[in-house]
Amino acid sequence: MTDVTKPLADKLALVTGASRGIGAATAIALGAAGAHVVLTARTASGLEEVEQAIFDAGGSATIAPLDLTQTDSIARLATAIGERWNALDVLVLNAGMLGTLAAVPAIDAKELAQVLTLNVSAPAALIQAFDPMLRRSAGARVIGVTSSVGRTPRAYWGAYGASKAAFETLLGAYGDEMAEISKVRIAVLDPGATRTKMRARAYPGEDPASVKPPETVAERIVALAMDGFEANHRERVEA
Repeated sequence: MTDVTKPLADKLALVTGASRGIGAATAIALGAAGAHVVLTARTASGLEEVEQAIFDAGGSATIAPLDLTQTDSIARLATAIGERWNALDVLVLNAGMLGTLAAVPAIDAKELAQVLTLNVSAPAALIQAFDPMLRRSAGARVIGVTSSVGRTPRAYWGAYGASKAAFETLLGAYGDEMAEISKVRIAVLDPGATRTKMRARAYPGEDPASVKPPETVAERIVALAMDGFEANHRERVEA
């Protein structure tokens, strides 16, 4: 009999950027819903704190510290997970890099390459590596965390906005490809103004208490992980 308090029991979830902010809150919420959560980020200490929070709440998790800009590490992660589990039910693509806010003529080429690698190339590599496991799920959900600047250009946000536009196009194409041949479904979620370190960097004068906590976004991501939408889905989380 299904435990209504653990709707994601026996499900496997992978969350990138899980050491803090929206990723950490999402991982904890997925664990509370019963999923076994694989946590990835570069900072092992942050992952250990999130893992402990999941354990303390009665959930289960596995940490996998890695640098997503090293695509060979993604392939190794997929191999390791595939040896232990048959299917991946939830993939949350949350890791991202803001970069320096600058006018387009002043964008540093090296930093732009880093932003595009983490925000576009890494998600592409993750989808490629985990596509077989996603297809083996009874109803996999891939949820990408985006930004409004991916669709509405804003002065000084050219690099980050361009990366998110590409990210959304990538996910949308994958969603279209999966629509008729599998149960994999894609959602793109714009969290809106949320209390994160990235937000604090972008808006240093803003009172953190004036924007919603990451737990609000995490709640919506978990709901999407269980939603039965039949095609590409996009929404914004308002305060």
